[in-house]
Amino acid sequence: MSSAWADAWAAVILGVVEGITEFLPVSSTGHLIIAADLLGRDEAAIDTFIVVIQLGAILAVCWIYRQRLLGLLGSLGARSTQHFAGRLFTAFLPAAIVGLLLHAQVKALFAPANVAIALIVGGIAIIVIENRQPAVRVRSIDDVGYREALLIGLAQVLALFPGVSRAAATIMGGRLCGLDRVAATEFSFFLAIPVMVAASGYDMYASWDQLRASDLKLIAIGFVTAFVSAMLAVKWLLRFIAVRDFKPFGWYRIALGALVLALLGAEA
Repeated sequence: MSSAWADAWAAVILGVVEGITEFLPVSSTGHLIIAADLLGRDEAAIDTFIVVIQLGAILAVCWIYRQRLLGLLGSLGARSTQHFAGRLFTAFLPAAIVGLLLHAQVKALFAPANVAIALIVGGIAIIVIENRQPAVRVRSIDDVGYREALLIGLAQVLALFPGVSRAAATIMGGRLCGLDRVAATEFSFFLAIPVMVAASGYDMYASWDQLRASDLKLIAIGFVTAFVSAMLAVKWLLRFIAVRDFKPFGWYRIALGALVLALLGAEA
């Protein structure tokens, strides 16, 4: 197989991995780091590719919730819209500030061993929180207050460590703040839009002069496959949490983390 075809297939695989895992509480970044390692790709060399294809996954959420988003854009002067935007901004701010200040330090942590440990610790946290069954006080994202938004935003800061999972941090943070599973998940979806657009935009700006025409073709492939797979994953997740809790994701994280550590130990 030629190098071009191998690169194209790698872009497809990484795009599917991104789309499926981005909104599940299993760490898309962690899965992409592991997948890149298994594909023999230097993760540092495709860092911009990984970040930019997240926009494909975000576009899937925007499409699924397009009526809500268009409604918000059409009622910017309404108090309810301003309050909702204010709560999203409140939740967005902590990770944006910390991520900007510690961008280089965070990138230095991207390694399969770190991801494996974070997967296991995060999996245990999900199981513990779901076993506690926090009292539900908020059943709609419209009822999320500024206090809950700030706490969810602080929880999101933990996701800067690769393998923690932005979705897991925000959803479990929401659960601890009294949101039911659907409200916590949907708030996580909407919060992902400014967070990931900002992260992708920053990486594109910082790396634009290093990109080649061939890189843009691979990014386009990953973008499209991430969009399609994210559409399917988000719809499946909403059906799943309507009848189940998040503990299966916790057990999956623990098993995957243990497997990665075992494989790394065997290679040592």
